[in-house]
Amino acid sequence: MLKGKKIALYVTGGIAVYKVVDLMRTLIKAGAEVKVAMTESATQFVSPLTFQVLSKSAVYTNTFSEDDPERVNHIYFADWADLAIVAPLTANTLAKLANGIADNFVSSALLASTCPVFTIPAMNEHMWENQATQANIETLRGRQMYVMNPDEGFLAEGYSGKGRFPAQERIVDELRLFIREAAVDLPLKGKSVLVTAGGTKERIDPVRFISNDSSGKMGHAVAEAAWESGAKVTLITASSLDVSENITVARVESAEEMYDAVSSRFDSSDALVMAAAVSDYSPETASPHKMKKQDQLTITFKKNPDILKEMGNRKHSSQCLVGFAAETDNIEVYANKKLKEKKADLIVANDVGKKDRGFNVDKNEVIFFSQAREPQIIQLKEKTEIAKDIIDWISEFLN
Repeated sequence: MLKGKKIALYVTGGIAVYKVVDLMRTLIKAGAEVKVAMTESATQFVSPLTFQVLSKSAVYTNTFSEDDPERVNHIYFADWADLAIVAPLTANTLAKLANGIADNFVSSALLASTCPVFTIPAMNEHMWENQATQANIETLRGRQMYVMNPDEGFLAEGYSGKGRFPAQERIVDELRLFIREAAVDLPLKGKSVLVTAGGTKERIDPVRFISNDSSGKMGHAVAEAAWESGAKVTLITASSLDVSENITVARVESAEEMYDAVSSRFDSSDALVMAAAVSDYSPETASPHKMKKQDQLTITFKKNPDILKEMGNRKHSSQCLVGFAAETDNIEVYANKKLKEKKADLIVANDVGKKDRGFNVDKNEVIFFSQAREPQIIQLKEKTEIAKDIIDWISEFLN
């Protein structure tokens, strides 16, 4: 979502400036191109050179430093950006934005900006709660600028209160939501996507279970890609991986729990992506107590519900059903068989016998099998990129 975005980062003079350095690095790592402008006060906390070296771009600080006669720098800077971020937003700069004051490079460029503006306030609790500050915040929000609420915590003044620069994870979540809501051409906007992930655990006793090597990374990546494409996403996961607050999550453990979670939500979903590695069998009975060591142990298994097959029998023509086939040999034969038997629209097949792809790693190589097209090979790459290919396929199918 941030990849390819041109972000104008406006840094103003608060103690939280040092945290903005790390935020900038996160934006760059996510694929954004970042240019920085700083108020004179901000340069008292962190040198412009720090931002320049890490962004690999000149830092703007002086409205009257016009080194290129072909352009006016603060107007060029404002026009260049797809998105403006103000971090930290001090009470002083907040007041200037609310009242249209342009007395430095940052406030002048922001006044000239026509792109979406996302602001991250940080200040003393009493300054935050002041009636003037709250009125200025409402003014900005009334102009469709995004104003985060600061965190509560230990402040620079030596006591706890509201006004702390927000945790980076929350900043990124809210920023992505802001970008998504500002977009007008998202292919899955208004659609509901259900995704499963992780390897289910079938209990033998309270401390032992049978499972598989699935990490859940693929399913979690698909859920994120679906959300970025505008969908309302529910992720049913047997994995312990973190999930963005923007995605509804249901944590499950066993195949039975996953079946119940999928079955109750399937009819109201436009697409189901069964990326989970669901155990085919589970013990007929699980001991309520830890089993003691024995010379011989026999466990009788029962077959678990075939979630993909049942949803294939239930789905209507406007729904999209995607399954995965994790194989070690005869991939095409087994994938095509699964495609027909499960009545799926797409089977994503991969060879899990290779150590550099598939289970428990960040990369994969897959083949798309569908009824209407020839098999499509997706060469080895990051699972996050494969997830986008899957969502693109679903978007085309549904639209």
